[in-house]
Amino acid sequence: MDEKVDSFLKVHEVFYPSAETMEKAWIRDYDKAYAESIKDIPGFWERAAHELEWFSTWSQVLKWNYPWAEWFVGATCNITHNCLDRHLKTWRKNKVALIWVGEDDSERIFSYAELYRKVCRCANALKALGIRKGDRVAIYLPKIPEQTVAMLACARIGAIHTVVYSGFSAPALASRIEDSQPRAIITADVGYDRGKVVPLKPVVDEAVAHSPCIEKVVVVRRQKPGITLSSPKEIDWDDWLKEQKALCAPEVMNAEDPLYFLYTSGTTGKPKAVQHVHGGYMVGTYLTTKLVFDLKDEDVYFCVADPGWVTGHSYIVYGPLLNGATILMVEGKPDYPTPGRWWDLIERYGVTIFYTTPTAIRLLMKYGEEWPVKYDLSSLRILGSVGEPINPEAWLWFHRATGGKLPIMDTWWQTETGAILITPLPCTKLKPGSAARPFLGIEADVVDREGKPLPPNTGGFAVIKTPWPSMMRTIYKDPDRYKVYWNTIPGCYTAGDVCRKDEDGYFFFMGRADDVIKVAGNRIGTAEVESALVSHPAVAEAAVIGKPHKTAGEAIKAFIILKQGFKETPEFIDQIKDHVKHELGKIAVPHEVEIVPSLPKTRSGKIMRRVLKAKELGQNPGDISTLED
Repeated sequence: MDEKVDSFLKVHEVFYPSAETMEKAWIRDYDKAYAESIKDIPGFWERAAHELEWFSTWSQVLKWNYPWAEWFVGATCNITHNCLDRHLKTWRKNKVALIWVGEDDSERIFSYAELYRKVCRCANALKALGIRKGDRVAIYLPKIPEQTVAMLACARIGAIHTVVYSGFSAPALASRIEDSQPRAIITADVGYDRGKVVPLKPVVDEAVAHSPCIEKVVVVRRQKPGITLSSPKEIDWDDWLKEQKALCAPEVMNAEDPLYFLYTSGTTGKPKAVQHVHGGYMVGTYLTTKLVFDLKDEDVYFCVADPGWVTGHSYIVYGPLLNGATILMVEGKPDYPTPGRWWDLIERYGVTIFYTTPTAIRLLMKYGEEWPVKYDLSSLRILGSVGEPINPEAWLWFHRATGGKLPIMDTWWQTETGAILITPLPCTKLKPGSAARPFLGIEADVVDREGKPLPPNTGGFAVIKTPWPSMMRTIYKDPDRYKVYWNTIPGCYTAGDVCRKDEDGYFFFMGRADDVIKVAGNRIGTAEVESALVSHPAVAEAAVIGKPHKTAGEAIKAFIILKQGFKETPEFIDQIKDHVKHELGKIAVPHEVEIVPSLPKTRSGKIMRRVLKAKELGQNPGDISTLED
């Protein structure tokens, strides 16, 4: 992208925090807190680090040898000590840490003491297999408590976990095994999806058939009677843990020792193994969870992500446990067995913080507001959105459907950043469709190709100008690929997203830089056109791509999913085009509009526009291992 990106979307509504929200908030004056944090960024993060426990402290907060960062240099710690042991010394020992609800509505509840014992048993079981510090362990499990236990157990002994989402195919799993070379894999016999049984063990069998690195396959058997395991390589999870002691001292880890590898979702090509570490990641996820969601001891926190993705790592497992939270973890889809599933769980468990995705919000929008109004949602106090830009129409629906009073934390971050970087706080005013301003201690901007800041409402590159503790340390086995993030624009971390800032410094993300469409000399971000399409009352979801056009350079093609009760008519396409013209102007009107039953998405809910484009142009779509369907 060599020039600015034109912005056409205008947002007029502004929502201010209630007196009740302000009274409870950890941060009550964003401007003052942000200015203080930026004055001394290492000092700001050092103060946050002192809220956690370390085995030995650092000699230097930040060692910055561009583009390589080390945080809390020389310190030793273990992230699980702060997630578990630290709470056992307090009244939280008997507090509920994790509530799990299965797709069939079965329930399992773990206190902090029970979760600690389970993690220690699993850690000792890993040690019994000969797994040691630095070894890799693959985790290919559905969204069940064993997934969390396995992650924490690996971290406890210094093994590096690589969680692979359980919807991946055997070739996708095999490629990740081949890259990370784990010694063991932990899986389950089956998962459940909309009432169907999804066999997982056969996928693992196929993936490990040609992976000599895998010495043991541990299987959580959910079905009765259990499937037959072929000894001695395969072990039953319950048998594996049964004889192990419920006490395992955490391995002393250097702050910079690897915690996990996580393969990115692949919207832009071959997945890459992002590497995060114990120390800085711990501090970043701890503080963002606390301040963004205004987390307090009495909260019940419900994040809908899967730990197969970074949101699940940072904001189901590590961030909430570091804060001593009560976490609701739910297996299954938001609209199965009814579109009231999540609303019912919020009422049933008294959920106070609800962190979801724009994709899920638009899915629930499709069923209308009659579903949320059936349930008592009065326990809710903070909402959140993650995964992609949330269009204003979906933002306003979410706000309205939950009572019209709650602040929505529209968070921007990436697998590579480890933690939230641009976000509102509960004390800030909100603009639908905007991720607001940088989190404390984060210097972000919108710049041109040379790194020069752009004037308000001019689209350009979103960049981070200084290092932060939860940043990835490298791409495993591919450090040159890591350097690309810091070398695309001199002196900055380039996120690959296009963005504009308004007069108040609020960030509006406009899509991936790769997805910018060039129409008659105008550079248009996909998110704005999609947002305008979804603001039409008949449209549930939309994706747009650019197609070659002999006079305009590119023309916009839109793919849309209709809401229930609406049908395509000859006049309908013209109405859609007129609506976009009214919202954005003539230049952003799609040349073609196609009604589709579904859109290609990663399993974390991001639309894969390159797949649409490749199909439309008859090209090879590249890596599609993360494609949901």
